[in-house]
Amino acid sequence: YCHYFFFDVIWRWWKISVRAVDRHAKPGEVKESLQDFLHDTKLQSEVSLVFGPHILEHSKALCQGRYNYLELLSDSFILCIISYLELEDVGRLSQTSLRFRKLCESEAFWEQAVRQRCCTVSAEVASLAAEVGWRNIFFTSKLQLQKLISRRRLRLEKQQDGPAPGPAAK
Repeated sequence: YCHYFFFDVIWRWWKISVRAVDRHAKPGEVKESLQDFLHDTKLQSEVSLVFGPHILEHSKALCQGRYNYLELLSDSFILCIISYLELEDVGRLSQTSLRFRKLCESEAFWEQAVRQRCCTVSAEVASLAAEVGWRNIFFTSKLQLQKLISRRRLRLEKQQDGPAPGPAAK
């Protein structure tokens, strides 16, 4: 594994083998400064081979002092932060990265936005949102929303009554 401790990169490995000769092999370790790691292509190749190129690039960025703390935050926590923004700012934020676009356009965000801005959300509204999406609920006026709920009620009542009977068979 690779460990960053203050200003060093430490690469440790253990040899795991079924061969009797290797059973008592001791772990290996390479300890380098951040700058040395940036120039050590052999160690970088090992990191890339074991963990993949994404982790290698992330490791190099850390060594260069480029930290992206937002990557470490969970989506639910970021959604909580986004909920404090004005809608205009949410629109701008959604243009900054693929991750933010997905979060700002997500059903979870729009449900949160509706629930924050409305005193109560009835079961009927939540059920309608499952059909049309929370974003549509958010941008629908109260009058239009009432019409949609009424139409939905009528449709559900017709479905419960069953199909209309056909001509009577004699």
